[in-house]
Amino acid sequence: MASVSFSLPQAALFKFPPATNPGFVPPPPVGPNSATVFNIPDDVYYAWLDPKVPLTIATVYAVTAKLLNIYNKSTGKKPWAISKTRPFHWFVIAHNVFLAVYSAWTFIGMLGAVHRSFVSPFGPEGLAGFVDSVCRINGPAGLSNSVFYSDEAGAFQTYSPHVTLGADGNPSRFDSGRLWNEGLAFYGWIFYLSKFYEVLDTLIILAKGKLSSTLQTYHHAGAMLCMWAGMRYMSTPIWVFCFVNSFIHALMYTYYTVTALNIRVPTPIKRSLTTMQITQFLVGASYAIVHSFVSYTIPVVVANPEKTASAAEAASTVVDSQKVLVFGNATRVDAADATYGQRVVPCVTNNNSTFAIWLNVFYLAPLTYLFVSFFIESYTRRSNAAEKAKNAKPVDNVAMAEKAGWEAAKKMEGEVYGETKEDSEARTTRSGSKRTLRQRA
Repeated sequence: MASVSFSLPQAALFKFPPATNPGFVPPPPVGPNSATVFNIPDDVYYAWLDPKVPLTIATVYAVTAKLLNIYNKSTGKKPWAISKTRPFHWFVIAHNVFLAVYSAWTFIGMLGAVHRSFVSPFGPEGLAGFVDSVCRINGPAGLSNSVFYSDEAGAFQTYSPHVTLGADGNPSRFDSGRLWNEGLAFYGWIFYLSKFYEVLDTLIILAKGKLSSTLQTYHHAGAMLCMWAGMRYMSTPIWVFCFVNSFIHALMYTYYTVTALNIRVPTPIKRSLTTMQITQFLVGASYAIVHSFVSYTIPVVVANPEKTASAAEAASTVVDSQKVLVFGNATRVDAADATYGQRVVPCVTNNNSTFAIWLNVFYLAPLTYLFVSFFIESYTRRSNAAEKAKNAKPVDNVAMAEKAGWEAAKKMEGEVYGETKEDSEARTTRSGSKRTLRQRA
């Protein structure tokens, strides 16, 4: 019976740098059954996933942010002249509207991809079928039909005798039913490009005379590299980055648009949005880590040694008759010449995907650490204040923890995004009041 288990990953998966260089597959062409909205030329798709692209852009961004911080300090953090103009104001609004609409579009696209790819754990294939649909993102739908990259073989392979690879040895871009071809290849690649555009957030903050924190620079540069690794190596957990982060950004940039238009947002909505922003950091790393420890069983074809010996010899292929045949470039086995058994397979099969997973984990680790530090600092300060207060009521630890968490989230938000929502709202309110006074004058 198919089952799911947890075990330590193999040490070979943690080679750095990744020892092999697997291919990757552009999205399917536009068609009646395709998730692709518009065709992306293959050469363009490949070119932007060259490692020199994110490394160069991230480096230029980090250096530029540092130099402009120095400039703003030298001017006493005086806002740039352009930031006081009406075109700049409308540019900021247009920037926020664009990112809000784009993020919502990506979220809806990824929601459809998830719906078409993930099977119910209560279906005929059970929990193993669900885990397989989450862990394996290439190949046609169906338990054991996935295509995966094997470090040992140095090639893409499959356990199914009914699945074929592309002419180039890569997964077919025409298979349907798994996450890559159902939308991740398309929406994920564009989402990766959007990380380059989002650095305008930093430029807007700098133009207002403020400083870009080290953590904000780290956040933007790290997102570029993490998205690159996830897409380049077709690493499973990257779908969460696209799916959840696009949803959060759709709400976040909608909020920034509303506040830029001097519309006040209720406090509960602001708190909920801040909580979601920080939660994605805390949950994202945990979810990514789990992939390295999950294994599950799948039905596989076991060769009948008496009937397949001559076929294997004719194909000049050495196949151990006691092992499960891995179908890819190996000899095909006719269903009549085989029996079926079960095999335990890991969720992650190669060190390239492992590298992408743990790059995301290490990227999120400082953000998680900072939030925990802010929380402990706030909770300790509130606790000490409560103990020193005269005639103090009994301390409500739950309420104190809630307030400390909210304060930590606000500080975290200010570090990562440059300013808290309260700062943004106060700024737009002040600017609106100044315009009103000028009109009255």
